[in-house]
Amino acid sequence: MKKLLLASAVGALAAGGAFAESHGNSINIGVLLGFTGPIESLTPHMADGAELAMAEVTASGALLGGMSVNPVRADSGCIDNALVQASAERLITSDGVVAIVGADCSGVTRAALENVAMANGIPMISPSATSPAFTQFDSGGLFFRTAPSDARQSQVQADILAERGITSVAVTHTNNDYGLGLANAFVEAFTAQGGTVTAVVPHEEAKGDYSAEVGALAAAGGEALMVFGYVDGGGSVIRTAYDLGAFDQFFIADGMYGDELLEKVGDALEGTVGTVPWAVGEAADRFTAVYEAAGINGASSFVAESYDAAALLMLAAQAAGEATPAGIAANVLNVANAPGEPIYAGELARGLEILAAGGDIDYVGATNVELINFGEAAGTYREYVVQNGEYVTVQFH
Repeated sequence: MKKLLLASAVGALAAGGAFAESHGNSINIGVLLGFTGPIESLTPHMADGAELAMAEVTASGALLGGMSVNPVRADSGCIDNALVQASAERLITSDGVVAIVGADCSGVTRAALENVAMANGIPMISPSATSPAFTQFDSGGLFFRTAPSDARQSQVQADILAERGITSVAVTHTNNDYGLGLANAFVEAFTAQGGTVTAVVPHEEAKGDYSAEVGALAAAGGEALMVFGYVDGGGSVIRTAYDLGAFDQFFIADGMYGDELLEKVGDALEGTVGTVPWAVGEAADRFTAVYEAAGINGASSFVAESYDAAALLMLAAQAAGEATPAGIAANVLNVANAPGEPIYAGELARGLEILAAGGDIDYVGATNVELINFGEAAGTYREYVVQNGEYVTVQFH
């Protein structure tokens, strides 16, 4: 087996308070996502993705001699630090989870990690916390993510603008860690390429009126409006800007992708260009077959990343030979990366069997998984444009 010395992880785990154990012939894994809040339309599909992987492993009977996996859902609220901390504490102290898929939005993920998971030695894999701050954050070997950083997304967006000949933009972002981190990274990338950012205006979620924000953005001018946020806030900003004639070209990021945006914003979204993490090639094709057979919406945002997050936790437990937080944390990188036998979505039983026999795997999964140490992942972005009320792929970056 591959060996990876994780001194920092061992220290954090030894210092932790509560220590979740497996219960009989089953283990509990938390699914900590924003079932309420600004991305509540996306998270049920994300949960389905994570739970699809857990069901696949349970059905295989190959995890640690036949252990089943129980998903335990809890609400992050996406932007509610108090709620996510209470939810994480419940998962650990009451539900006895050995690991957590989540959280989702970057701010609540950081709150749950720093204030709860690290103190209790519980590993977390987020499918969607994309803040660049996680790249350098020292979690003691407990935090991983299957979505790439917004530092990468912002560079992709700057390149897209350059390809389209746009040299000046106004920027608005949701007023949290995700929005601010993405806005800052984009401004740096775009200005480095010679672009001009006329204004950066934050907005709150779920306000009744965004005319003040749109007025400030319109006064600053620009050839297009960059909107970094979620459906409720960012979508309303686009609708308001369109209705007031402030802008007619919009660019958006991953936090807004989904069917609800099309329904909420309507014709104002026509021609909008966006980016979202998206796998291509054999990994994507195999996952499509898996989620279609299961009857879930695997094409929604971060569903594939959620499947991969759950799969990695279970494969790491198998590699450790025990379903404990310490064993899982110490083996995530081992099962995620080469060398080893490639394992795709739908092949979790085969991966478990190889590990049980003492072999190595390289988990490719649904999204071409490649983890770059703790807190970072490689990834591909899909560039799309809204045409006739549908998301149409332009290219992959």
